[in-house]
Amino acid sequence: MLGLIAADPFAGEVNSAGDYFQGVMLSIPFYLLYSFPVILVYGTVTSVISDCISLFFSNHTNRKLEFYISLLLHLLFGLILLGLSLAASVLFFVTDIVLRRKQIGGWRNALISLCLPVFIWILFMGGVYLMDASILKW
Repeated sequence: MLGLIAADPFAGEVNSAGDYFQGVMLSIPFYLLYSFPVILVYGTVTSVISDCISLFFSNHTNRKLEFYISLLLHLLFGLILLGLSLAASVLFFVTDIVLRRKQIGGWRNALISLCLPVFIWILFMGGVYLMDASILKW
């Protein structure tokens, strides 16, 4: 999603739709390559920790507090890099809530969720290759 917002952080103004599209095609593989492993490892570990802590406190106090304690802990863990990591932590929290409410789980869904960013990376790297190949022909 960051690749759509900040299409090319190193370029100046975007003057046309073609420049924007080219910036998106170049930035998404870059963002996925460097941010995906960090977000996956750090986000998963902190999400499990916050869920365990919130479950522990809600069992000893009011059961309805689990949602708010989990939200607070997700936000605290997300403050490490402020803006971007805070957005990722909110996304992790919302994903946790949706998966818990719909009771979606299992190895099959976990593998599909893991393969999706890899597939997107391969798709956009193919686009970068095609853009480079068309530029080299000129």
